[in-house]
Amino acid sequence: MVVRLLPVLLSAVLLAAHFSRHDMPLLIPVALLFPALLLVRRPWVPRVVQGILVLAAAEWIRTAIGLGRARVAADEPWVRMAVILGAVALVTAMSALVFRRPAVRERYRRR
Repeated sequence: MVVRLLPVLLSAVLLAAHFSRHDMPLLIPVALLFPALLLVRRPWVPRVVQGILVLAAAEWIRTAIGLGRARVAADEPWVRMAVILGAVALVTAMSALVFRRPAVRERYRRR
């Protein structure tokens, strides 16, 4: 089960690193601890975690746009940064799809 949920854990660690890089120390533990919800076997857990992952993907997109604008204004290269942050946003958003796998869905089914 841990392997199936690995994309969620990776997304959480990347988000914590992002918050660390941008000096948001209060959000670092939130990013690192939200995967602890995966230990709770309740039907609402997948929706909450998916919501957090969608918000995290939106944060990556927001960051890419902000950094892209700053780089364009400074006449610096921006394409590589956009590709990297776009890929991170995509991986984060797609991490929410792990809950569609039958084994994961069964884990959080109402008992």
